[in-house]
Amino acid sequence: MPLRVAGRTDAGVHARGQVAAFDLTEAEVGALAGRADGIVPLEALVKRLNAVLPHDVRVVSAADAGPAFDARFSALWREYRYRIADDGAAKTPLERGFTWWTAPLDVAAMAEAAAPLVGEHDFTPFCLPRRFASAVRRVLELDVVRPAPGIVEIWIRADAFAQRMVRLITGALVSVGQARRPPHWVGDVLAAGERDSSVQAAPALGLVLERVAYPEGQEALAAQAERARVYRGAEPGVAEP
Repeated sequence: MPLRVAGRTDAGVHARGQVAAFDLTEAEVGALAGRADGIVPLEALVKRLNAVLPHDVRVVSAADAGPAFDARFSALWREYRYRIADDGAAKTPLERGFTWWTAPLDVAAMAEAAAPLVGEHDFTPFCLPRRFASAVRRVLELDVVRPAPGIVEIWIRADAFAQRMVRLITGALVSVGQARRPPHWVGDVLAAGERDSSVQAAPALGLVLERVAYPEGQEALAAQAERARVYRGAEPGVAEP
């Protein structure tokens, strides 16, 4: 059956809060519980899916979203986190597949460089452009923080993301954090309005889709999906960060 997801990312990117949707008939839902006494159909669906999925994919919960729900276009915003270890003591091998190891970073300089990216902009300089697809996105929050010694996290929340947008923004901010570029360089690249080959994407492994938010009610879900399709001018099936 066709599966629709909140955001399709590059190979190697992780997700803690991915949302996926598919259609089941009432008969299919009713048959899910089977002979398992006390298990309601949607709980049975979660259990059965987790029994057959690979070990690195787990279903947390399931709900009837209704006919107006579109996992991708009904979303109000998505939030990603990029994790970096910039000190030898924090470079734990157990987290090697989820953390980018770099040289020491100046978090204050990175935060200064990130400020011009907040708001609605054409993010063509920080994405892989697609023909006929808009790169205009609205970044709601962009924070560079150090939650623990030797660890830097970049949190970015936006209405949507163009392909490879988070990884390219992260790569640019790391260039500033390593003093290879001045803080104003990121804003200059954005203002130039065209793809800059000097902006290199961060590796996929440090990026995690953390949360996706949706409006409540069928009318609100349908209206948001329609607005998103018109506003973004995106082609179906386009990958995001």
